[in-house]
Amino acid sequence: QLQLVESGGGLVQPGGSLRLSCAASGFTLDHYAITWFRQAPGKEREGVSCIRNNGGSTSYADSVKGRFTISRDNAKNTVYLQMNSLKPEDTAIYYCAATTTYCSGYELSYSYWGQGTQVTVSS
Repeated sequence: QLQLVESGGGLVQPGGSLRLSCAASGFTLDHYAITWFRQAPGKEREGVSCIRNNGGSTSYADSVKGRFTISRDNAKNTVYLQMNSLKPEDTAIYYCAATTTYCSGYELSYSYWGQGTQVTVSS
């Protein structure tokens, strides 16, 4: 079965950190760009960060620049999102998605999606 599985979400206090993982099964991530999206209650899903298949190019939404870091370990078939200095407005369900094209916010270009992991930032 071809799928992406996110993990690492949870409840954290403002200023805290979490590391999300996106693991692929049934296929290898080497040829895919991976984007982390998030959807907060009552809001549209938005792109947070993306990493190209070669791992050398990354991009971030302005709201997370300097706080989040995306990386990939192709040997482990996994992409990570390190989230530091978390804020209440980072609360959302976080999804990873894979595309054979390039990093973009165009959701229809993504072939595989994970089921999402909840991140809640609250005191």
